[in-house]
Amino acid sequence: MKIIPLSEGTFTIDQTKRFVPFDETADNLKDRPAGSLLVEIQPFVIITSKDILLLDTGLGFEKHGTLQLHHNLMENGINPSEVTKVLLSHLHKDHAGAAGVERDGLGARLSFPNATYYVQQQELAFAFSKGFPSFITEELECLRNNEQVHLLHGDGFIDEYIQYQITGAHSPYHQVYWIREEGQTIFFGADDAPQLQQMKHRFAAKYDYDGKKAMELRQQWWEQGEKEKWTFLFYHDVKNPVWSFGL
Repeated sequence: MKIIPLSEGTFTIDQTKRFVPFDETADNLKDRPAGSLLVEIQPFVIITSKDILLLDTGLGFEKHGTLQLHHNLMENGINPSEVTKVLLSHLHKDHAGAAGVERDGLGARLSFPNATYYVQQQELAFAFSKGFPSFITEELECLRNNEQVHLLHGDGFIDEYIQYQITGAHSPYHQVYWIREEGQTIFFGADDAPQLQQMKHRFAAKYDYDGKKAMELRQQWWEQGEKEKWTFLFYHDVKNPVWSFGL
């Protein structure tokens, strides 16, 4: 399997839940509001023998008049029309911002026209019940009542080689994925396991729905991953988007 990180840049985020671009060569974190977190926004493509998988869809920002996620895909030789599956961990605006795109003033449409989208039904309902600022429902409307969107119910498998599991750790209906092919296991923990350093240190984050559970799951995944030689994908890690015990 081939992994391609699709970085959208580094940002700070504070209690306002605004993502503000951060340039490490010019900006100082101390100049940002107290408690600001420094994060990368980084969807991933995984090319398997069966699919071109996209894991989460970023912020939905534009670059040179094009959806940044589309631009990043094309920079890596992938046309957005070639993506076959979009695997969504949850629908916070930094993970699902480019799930849909505005077209000709007709509202948002799916940004990957030939892909099947996978999202938990309870997560979709939760997003619309909570709304802004964590969720931008206008961008998510295209996920409702859409034959290209497969609503998941609990834990299970997609095409036998993609496993998904609800954790309820970072958010109530957050889910994680394992992709297994030819003896290789890729794990995507999204915001349950967003950065390498969080896997190595025990702490409960205040911004998680269940910080203690997230902490315990990270330890469990890290130990199992070391034993079974997993490759980890870290959506918010500035320096380590991919970490593999198999190397």
